[in-house]
Amino acid sequence: MCRLLAYLGTPLFLEDLLIRPAGSLVSQSLAAREARTVVNGDGCGLGWYGERPEPGLYRGVLPAWSDANLASLCRQIRSGLFLAHVRAATSGGVSTANCHPFALGSRLFMHNGQIGDYGRLRRQVEGMIPDAAYASRTGTCDSEALFLAALAHGLEEDPARAFARTLAAVEALKGPGAEPTRFAAVYSDGRRLLAFRWASDGQPPSLYSRHDAGGVMIASEPCGADPLAWVAMPSGSLLEAGLGGAWLRAFDVGAEAPARRAA
Repeated sequence: MCRLLAYLGTPLFLEDLLIRPAGSLVSQSLAAREARTVVNGDGCGLGWYGERPEPGLYRGVLPAWSDANLASLCRQIRSGLFLAHVRAATSGGVSTANCHPFALGSRLFMHNGQIGDYGRLRRQVEGMIPDAAYASRTGTCDSEALFLAALAHGLEEDPARAFARTLAAVEALKGPGAEPTRFAAVYSDGRRLLAFRWASDGQPPSLYSRHDAGGVMIASEPCGADPLAWVAMPSGSLLEAGLGGAWLRAFDVGAEAPARRAA
């Protein structure tokens, strides 16, 4: 399982959240506390919004703890909206193209989890990606496929419903006894953050939020000097954060499931 962190709020240097705090995301790449995979060394990446509509993007296959370029960028970049990820590969090989976040236009997406039985479903999931976006698929992992497939379900109009519809469509491809799909993810359009915590078996990866005067943080694990300030997101929930505040609501994939023919 991977580890991730996202922030929306008063602009700050990325190192203030990603490197300096106790239990920071970079330290989690070497010693995660709430993951089955303790070491997340299959690459890292960050996406940040600055003065242009499209985000900046850095991804590399070096482990975050030894990536000097990542450390240098975090020291120099100040942003009020960014996403960062350290990877433990579950689908797709170790390559820059499979590192998160994934970017398309003004949008960013990162994911911790997997599509159960993706090797068997890959061709059908990739078939959901609109023709106009398929050329943007440069990697081979399930996370990028989910992101691009959501474009066919209304991602630009209603991201929450688009991801629910996409996950429902994926689950409809499975038969009895299939491996679960797990979805702890963050999406941004450059104005807001949407964080999702869901799994088809009710056991999603960990995801926490923290709210203070500076802004909103989303992370796989608490970090910093006050871990009690973090609140675990419930399974089957969605947190939407914008400049006007943050709202937690249910994320119901079942409500988007396609009708099945009666036996």
